[in-house]
Amino acid sequence: MDLRESFTNLDWSVVVGYLLLTTFVGHSLRGKQSNVKDFFLGGRTLPWPAVSGSIIATEISGVTFIGVPGMVYAATGDFTYLQWGLGSIVARIIVGIYFVRAFYERDIYSPYDYMGYRLGEGVKRLATIVFQVGGILGQSVRVLVAALALRIVTPLEFEHCIWIIGLFAIGWTLMGGMRTVIWTDVMQFFLFVGAGLFSFFWLLNGIEGGLSEMISVADGAGKFTLLNLTTDPAVGFTLWVSIFAVPFQNISMFGVDQLNAQRMFCCRSASDARKAMITSSAALLITVLMLMVGAALYSYFHQANPPDTFPSFTAEIEKLAPTERKDAYYPVWIVTELPVGLRAMILAGIFAAAISSLDSILAALSQTTLSLFRKTDVKVSEETARNDVKLSRSLVVGWGIALSTFAVALHNLRGDVNVVQLAFGMTSYTVGPMLGFFLAAYFTPRASLKGLALGFALSFLLVLFLRTELYSALLNLEIYSDRQIAFCPHIEVKDGKPSSSISSVWAWPVTVFLTWGCGILFPKKVIAELNA
Repeated sequence: MDLRESFTNLDWSVVVGYLLLTTFVGHSLRGKQSNVKDFFLGGRTLPWPAVSGSIIATEISGVTFIGVPGMVYAATGDFTYLQWGLGSIVARIIVGIYFVRAFYERDIYSPYDYMGYRLGEGVKRLATIVFQVGGILGQSVRVLVAALALRIVTPLEFEHCIWIIGLFAIGWTLMGGMRTVIWTDVMQFFLFVGAGLFSFFWLLNGIEGGLSEMISVADGAGKFTLLNLTTDPAVGFTLWVSIFAVPFQNISMFGVDQLNAQRMFCCRSASDARKAMITSSAALLITVLMLMVGAALYSYFHQANPPDTFPSFTAEIEKLAPTERKDAYYPVWIVTELPVGLRAMILAGIFAAAISSLDSILAALSQTTLSLFRKTDVKVSEETARNDVKLSRSLVVGWGIALSTFAVALHNLRGDVNVVQLAFGMTSYTVGPMLGFFLAAYFTPRASLKGLALGFALSFLLVLFLRTELYSALLNLEIYSDRQIAFCPHIEVKDGKPSSSISSVWAWPVTVFLTWGCGILFPKKVIAELNA
């Protein structure tokens, strides 16, 4: 039976009911919104455990929930992704100790306010624009994940699913600002944990021999391989990447990217913000859980006597486009194997988590945009404060449309990339330069705007040599043709797409020092003398 036909009215009732419940809870806990501090920072009154849960939910999102099991189920899938957890924990400790202290010295709204204070308004504007570019590139992948789950159970085209998810995200953000974002994140956190545990034990129950047979089948296929010591620069999930590259990416994502940093600013004190950041390392446990779900999923369908529904499962996977198929194993299993109602609750959690992550980035994008032409750290009249909130809401709508549009352009990627790898890859364009800006502000306040801008430009071009997604998006939007892409310097083109033999994860540390180094090489004093 077609999955869309098997997803019953009761299932849809559960999905709608959960989304309505989440909306009601978020609306009830929204608090006052008389000024931008209330709208964007929750009045700085939120408890640190809630903020920690929000950071975890935002980090995990639907990308991990769907992408990790699919990554393990794939023919060459294994547990090597877990190596990156080492660098992630180190990064959170550094952010919690050093970044939080720097941010709470002043009443600021974002890391870019701190950069502006140390390096000037020009650097603040540059950092804000770079963050906005990175936000659109990175978070568009989360739209794709939620749209994939919706695509499986509806007759809608992928583009229509993207727009539906985008509209929900806009609505949730407009409803209550960061307070709503954080409390709905907390709901998704508990649903993620519950759904992951339920899926794992349900899969075990369907494997003859239970846990021991699951381990035997998965281990025989190499699924439990944890360490990868290869020195091949094209491989991303290695121990060397975890030690030498991942800390840079995670320090930038948690300490400089407003999507996560904004949560720290919602805490009551620097001490609370530090606790929230460091304890969010518990996200690694959820990653382990979803890796186990992937291994159990593989064993379930590759045991000696596969279930009677295996042909139906395989047929439904084959119906999807090649670019969708690689991430659909877990959601298709949910719909084909789980009973009515339960499957709907898990899919509802995927939808809600994706929407919750998206309303986080929309809040961050609108807040940073407002800061480009408004002083957010000075007192204003009540009328001005109300007008700023109205303007913020308009910016949320604008950014929501932009994010959904780019997701539509990105969804038809010309390649076979898992969403987890894609999500990390899309951050490569901006996370390095962003951390370079912060290090310049923290250690070398004489770094110049022109030098940092040059560093960012060189860094962006470097990543363009290593990644293909922007080219794919341009091709999908018909802005460029295959022939024009082929003439890009130093880009090898195969079958109409650029390719690279070096993983873009190495761009994370390289672009940090490239950006920071350019800022130091062209300090303010030298720039002033040249202008004179």
